[in-house]
Amino acid sequence: MILIGGLRNINKGKTKSTRFYTPWRILFKESFNTRSEARNREKYLKVELEENLSKNWSSSSVGYLPAGRQGAAAFKR
Repeated sequence: MILIGGLRNINKGKTKSTRFYTPWRILFKESFNTRSEARNREKYLKVELEENLSKNWSSSSVGYLPAGRQGAAAFKR
């Protein structure tokens, strides 16, 4: 399964962009009939996440995080 294999690589530090924010865990899973449907859903979720986080950050004292760190603290537990 791609999801489990990909998560295993992320948690081993093999994914450069997420290396310093491990461990990751699966919060929920969705299934799609085509790769195109899955990519569209992923893009939609990323836009929603970015909009929600930017609203929360603008009303907090954080205001700015360096590139590549947006959202990392919000989901790492």
